Amino acid sequence: MQRIDGRKNNELRNVRITRNYISHAEGSVLVEFGNTKVICTASVDDKVPPFKKGTGEGWVTAEYSMLPRSTQIRNVRDITKLKLNGRSTEIQRLIGRSLRSVVDFKALGERSIIIDCDVIQADGGTRTASITGGFIALMDACSYLVDKNIIAEIPVKDFVAAVSVGIFNDNILLDLCYEEDSNATVDMNVVMTDSGKLIEVQATGELSSFSRDDMNQLLDIAEKGIAELIEIQKNILLEGFV
Repeated sequence: MQRIDGRKNNELRNVRITRNYISHAEGSVLVEFGNTKVICTASVDDKVPPFKKGTGEGWVTAEYSMLPRSTQIRNVRDITKLKLNGRSTEIQRLIGRSLRSVVDFKALGERSIIIDCDVIQADGGTRTASITGGFIALMDACSYLVDKNIIAEIPVKDFVAAVSVGIFNDNILLDLCYEEDSNATVDMNVVMTDSGKLIEVQATGELSSFSRDDMNQLLDIAEKGIAELIEIQKNILLEGFV
């Protein structure tokens, strides 16, 4: 099958991660999955949610939004509607869960790191790009805390990245662009650690049901893509402190 952008079925889009993209944040990146572009910042806050107060443990949370013209047709800002839309709420919870899964809250201490993911251009896979780039921003924020002697060590136990996979025209594809994603019969987002542990699998039969064998093949190709993304993360971080 000839994909829209000429890639092989099991090939990632061109992935770029630019660190220190926002000068004021403790950690920040511009992450690009093909034409999808997301700014991820990590901000350190000395406060924690009420349920963490007095525990000596920290917290990691995330927020996600899309600029009005990140898509082909202008989106209305959530502030205009005076509420966060359901899609944004679901995605930012996914980002938060994914990043929290690899953080040692005791080592972080009683403080929070907030990951803000702002989509400036969308072409499919915004949530997976946000998780993959948000991890680098998180690592840079943790490095900032170590450099300032606020914590003794980087409180991150494993690498984590995410990728989309799906079935389009009876082909199993890795890292779907918008046109593939919007016409896929099956759509799946996979979050996984460097040690091969699954954090979340979101799979939906959009236009038809799918078999257990289909799911296994989708997970196999996702695992391949995530391993490649984590290798990119490691190379990016080698330029700095890791």
